[in-house]
Amino acid sequence: MASDNEVVIRAGQDKYRTEVLAGGVTIVVDEPADVGGGGDAPTPYDLLLGSIGACTAMTVRMYADRKGWPLEGVTVRLRQARSHAKDCVDCATKHVGVNQIERELELAGPLTDEQRERLTQIADRCPVKQTLERGINVVAAQTV
Repeated sequence: MASDNEVVIRAGQDKYRTEVLAGGVTIVVDEPADVGGGGDAPTPYDLLLGSIGACTAMTVRMYADRKGWPLEGVTVRLRQARSHAKDCVDCATKHVGVNQIERELELAGPLTDEQRERLTQIADRCPVKQTLERGINVVAAQTV
């Protein structure tokens, strides 16, 4: 079980199928069938987009709630063009990764034009997006 602020990832002998244990739940991650995975779960890049999208939706919702604005729903659509499987093949010899993500934001509810504009600005303030834009250093603590 993962503790607060810790995520535990387990991969076994089931090819690329990997389990992510976080917040008391298990999320399965895999690669598409055409590259040897099971094809029945999101890829790591899908989870990256999901993290940004979920954070964006939550950030917009929290702001609208604090302001008492009539936001009925938020839909975030994200797209990127990289293949995680191909990047895994190339990662030992090349710099790989997602360079650009396209975001489409849909705000439901009887919002004014000014409220929609402000919520669109707030969407850019999501903490996960800001973290990625600043860059992250992943350091090896230990290998057992």
